Amino acid sequence: MNWFINGGILETKAGLLGDGGKMWLKCLEKVSGNSCKIHHLYYQYIGSKRIRKTWWRKLLFAWIVGWITVSVWLFWYMSSQAFEKRKETLASMCDERARMLQDQFNVSMNHVQAMSILISTFHHGKNPSAIDQRTFARYTERTAFERPLTSGVAYAVRVIHSEREQFENQQGWTIKRMDTFEQSPVQKDDNVAKALEPSPIQEEYAPVIFAQDTVAHVVSLDMLSGTEDRENVLRARASGKGVLTAPFRLLKTNRLGVILTFAVYKTDLPSNAMPNERIQATDGYLGGIFDIESLVEKLLQQLASKQTILVNVYDITHQSHPISMYGSNVSDDGLEHVSALNFGDPFRKHEMRCRFKQKPPWPWLAITTSIGILVIALLIGYIFHATMNRIAKVEDDFHEMMELKKRAEAADVAKSQFLATVSHEIRTPMNGVLGMLHMLMDTELDATQQDYVRTAQDSGKALVSLINEVLDQAKIESGKIELEAMQFDLRAIMDEVLALFSGKAHEKGVELAVYVSDGVPEMLIGDPGRFRQIITNLMGNSIKFTKKGHIFLTVHLVAEVMDSIDVETESSSRNTLSGLPVADRCRSWVGFKTFNPEGSSHTLSPSSSDLINLIVSVEDTGEGIPLEAQPRVFTPFMQVDPSISRKYGGTGIGLSISKCLVGLMNGDIGFVSIPDIGSTFTFTAVFGNGCSNSNESELQKQRLKTQTNTLSSKFQGMTALVVDPKPVRAKVSRYQIQRLGIHVELVLDLNQGLSSISNENKVVNMVFIEQEVWDKDSSISALFVNKLQNIDLEVSPKLFLLGNSLSSSRTNTATSGVYTPSVITKPLKASMLAASLQRAMGGNMGNPCNGEHPSLSLRKLLVGRKMLIVDDNKVNLMVAAAALKKYGADVVCADSGQKAIKLLKPPHKFDACFMDIQMPEMDGFEATRRIRDMESNWHIPILAMTADVIQATSEECQRCGMDGYVSKPFEAEQLYQEVSRFLQPTSSANL
Repeated sequence: MNWFINGGILETKAGLLGDGGKMWLKCLEKVSGNSCKIHHLYYQYIGSKRIRKTWWRKLLFAWIVGWITVSVWLFWYMSSQAFEKRKETLASMCDERARMLQDQFNVSMNHVQAMSILISTFHHGKNPSAIDQRTFARYTERTAFERPLTSGVAYAVRVIHSEREQFENQQGWTIKRMDTFEQSPVQKDDNVAKALEPSPIQEEYAPVIFAQDTVAHVVSLDMLSGTEDRENVLRARASGKGVLTAPFRLLKTNRLGVILTFAVYKTDLPSNAMPNERIQATDGYLGGIFDIESLVEKLLQQLASKQTILVNVYDITHQSHPISMYGSNVSDDGLEHVSALNFGDPFRKHEMRCRFKQKPPWPWLAITTSIGILVIALLIGYIFHATMNRIAKVEDDFHEMMELKKRAEAADVAKSQFLATVSHEIRTPMNGVLGMLHMLMDTELDATQQDYVRTAQDSGKALVSLINEVLDQAKIESGKIELEAMQFDLRAIMDEVLALFSGKAHEKGVELAVYVSDGVPEMLIGDPGRFRQIITNLMGNSIKFTKKGHIFLTVHLVAEVMDSIDVETESSSRNTLSGLPVADRCRSWVGFKTFNPEGSSHTLSPSSSDLINLIVSVEDTGEGIPLEAQPRVFTPFMQVDPSISRKYGGTGIGLSISKCLVGLMNGDIGFVSIPDIGSTFTFTAVFGNGCSNSNESELQKQRLKTQTNTLSSKFQGMTALVVDPKPVRAKVSRYQIQRLGIHVELVLDLNQGLSSISNENKVVNMVFIEQEVWDKDSSISALFVNKLQNIDLEVSPKLFLLGNSLSSSRTNTATSGVYTPSVITKPLKASMLAASLQRAMGGNMGNPCNGEHPSLSLRKLLVGRKMLIVDDNKVNLMVAAAALKKYGADVVCADSGQKAIKLLKPPHKFDACFMDIQMPEMDGFEATRRIRDMESNWHIPILAMTADVIQATSEECQRCGMDGYVSKPFEAEQLYQEVSRFLQPTSSANL
């Protein structure tokens, strides 16, 4: 880190005029700014170093203990949830088995009850009986599948004591005693009943007369002689429902079972009979023997999960002594669930108890989750510990960083001072050089001397331009460049750009043209100087690298381009300015935020009236940019090839500056280039609508409007015919001619033009013929002139040739006879067109307002005005005085701020003051402050006159009370723009 910062400082010091030093300085500012924030938060929330260490260690310990507690609680919670889920699963499985067991028992019980009704109907209800032992045995055997849970069915008839002897004689056997049968061991012999004792004498008997073959050994046994059976039989006949016995060992199988007993009543017994009525109506008793163990085994075999849990069935009629009916108590799991069973006998109570066979598994989810959370908490604690150590390290480095920041700020101040000094020290002598050369041009010089002076002037201006570019780049890097907001005429700026590059275009034989859409307002609000600088940079590059073809500058509204309404030149050879192929300009704005519906906030709607979004394209047919060099086009000080700088000159920062200025104008810039075809650069910019700005000076509005109307009023109502087969070139010609108020019609060739002129319904005042059409066939041109002379017209139209080369046009027109057309050399400009039309059409139609626009306008403003020039440099005083005297001003010079204060003490007769900023003893800022302090109801315009063009200087000029800013060396246009804000043309200027 120390190496990085120190390296940045060294780079900053070593590269005061380069971009490397500024880049390092920005990095240092970001790092130091972040360090300040960390330092502030560090002390705000943590405190001093001693308290801080104790505090964060206690916090770390509390953090670890707290999360250990949370992990333990989470383990307990998840384990309990798993236990509850296991418990719910056991309850669900146990309730399911109990329900199935109860349902199957009820099915068998219903079948036994149905048999009791069958016996009542066909045995007791018929005489003789339709049922005997054989029939009963066969029937019960065949219907055994309907009673899968019963091991046998038997029927005992009710016999009173008085009928016993008769009954025994009918049956052929004696009623046997049940209790002795129950006490005997299990017998395998079916004839064991024969050896039993007869039933003792009692009021009534219930001997078994019918029995299923599986229980045939119970025939002749008296059910009322057994204690358990007697109780069940009596309850069954009194209640009319099935009753169960306590579990007992079944004969033969020795398995636990129960007997379900139903009373058989007479058929005429009502359903709501009382117990006494039921006893009196009883004919016998039907019993079904249930094998409980077999019943549960069959049930479990029907379930896929029968091996998962253990099932136990209990008779809990006596809660203190429950009787196990099925199952074992062997299990490793202490979890148990009890499900109630209802077999239809309210006296007997049963239940099913279920447990899992295996022990519960380890709660791995709870273990891993709690351990994982604990590990994460420990990692966070470790990160916190490392962060605190890092913050402590940052604190130790903070003071060193602050010291480095101070050194970097000092270096930045030194750089700004160095740039200001360099700017002043270079531009001050250059002002003298260029001023003297300008004064020298006003003397009597021969042609050779004038050529030498022009060369020196061009070299000096090139040096000033280079200095301006370097200073602009420095201001961009420091972020101190700002835009002005003033009203300007965009079309006038386009004319100035054409005038600037028309000479080079003629030398190279390149066609130069400008087209501004009719939708663009006449006046805009913005920074005209920076807008002109962008276009000049792009046009300069095009002129530099284009040897043939054309350079075409177009300006449209973004809304027009988005709506695709007659705005773009197609890339075909037929529809370009010169006929040569060009790069498709639509590809140059790919990625522009303006064309993205979700783009930036400065995207404008077409209906906006306060803001104007322009799109400007510069199209050329030059060498193009190699593909490998295109990514670094906007990089400062980068050339496509080192040889280009030696061949064409330049620093390689023009496009970089242009990109920054476009960004300040809320726009985008892009390009498309094809080697050996050409390049198209496009940018967008947002301006205010000068036509709707109510706050703008009415004087300036009126002046600009008067200049425009002066051009158009002289030719208002005239009609012109343009003969050009190329639509784009014809559109450019129409645009420039229409600016003079002339109605323009377009035709493709001379024949169509002759037909249009011959039309009696319209008057054509002038015909503009493209040189290419005129030179194509001299015989056709001569024929056109002859026919034109033969047409009976009140006023013959004037002929004009539009050519790129004046000498070639004159040569080719010599064959046209006496009707020789006038030649207008491209590029077309409204002022030049007006002058040419005036000369050709005769008469004094007034002086053109453009042509020498800055000089003539300055003379109108300055003639007879008394001006004070304050500068400590005698050469600058001489140059500035000569420049102002040239325009008719009365000039007084002062070489110090003290003298200026004395001269400007109210009252005085000065109209304006030009004051240098950097002067010994008292600079221009202090002198202006004192002058403003002396003024009460008096105010003289004071314009800063300095070679220091740093933005900070311009801001200081405004703070101290200066009214404007003029940079050295003087330019007529800049002088006019500043002076016209305060002075109006004098009446003597029109004499």
